[in-house]
Amino acid sequence: MLVDSHAHIYKEYYKDINAIVESAKESSVLKIINCATSIGNIEEVIEISRRHNFYYALGIHPEDANKFNVEDKLKLEKYIIDNLNDKRFVAIGEIGLDYYYGKESKDRQIELMEYQVRLAEKYDKAVIIHSREATQDTINILKKYKVKGVIHCFSGSYETACEYIKMGYVIGIGGLITFKNCNLKNYITKIGIENIILETDSPYMTPEPYRGKTNEPKFILETAKFLSKIFNISVEKIGKITTKNCYKIFDIKE
Repeated sequence: MLVDSHAHIYKEYYKDINAIVESAKESSVLKIINCATSIGNIEEVIEISRRHNFYYALGIHPEDANKFNVEDKLKLEKYIIDNLNDKRFVAIGEIGLDYYYGKESKDRQIELMEYQVRLAEKYDKAVIIHSREATQDTINILKKYKVKGVIHCFSGSYETACEYIKMGYVIGIGGLITFKNCNLKNYITKIGIENIILETDSPYMTPEPYRGKTNEPKFILETAKFLSKIFNISVEKIGKITTKNCYKIFDIKE
């Protein structure tokens, strides 16, 4: 069994979500964590996740930092409180920092990330962290709080991965590792399969050999196959270990 620990299954991206779910099952993907990115799509994420029995995460992506206001803060916390008793609600995410496109909003991004990590600590939820060209600021913020989670779509150095793992985080590995120019494959075995969970970031980051198509949870099997060759263990073992890691970090009960 495989778990897609990070997807964005919204009507904006997929006309037939039932078909997406069925094709995922055919590829042994039996659990999906559906991640919100804005105040505007939280309700849809909750509704779709409940209908299709996905797990879900609620949070505001750093690209929305300049739009986020006091009213939105109150709305986000209310969504969290209202869903605390739902076993499918497993994390605060997708949150973090992205300086690749948004350096001019750096201060607002830091403020927004800190606010959401505080909420995760307050309500005892894991975090799903987006960090792009913002490694040191991300680490500095996470060190202030007693939270656990995943560093989503990791593409940093081996040393950075070790720093996150020491802090209690797991490393999210998706289609990126299958790309020819991705250096991650050169040291992924040193990180260790015990510190990895699988993700797609659907509809983005489609793995080879399907790069160029819209990503979906079924393609996580391609990432598992790729890792199977690198680690020289079976796809079944990749699935078993990464699923166990995922359940542990998100407190999911089998």
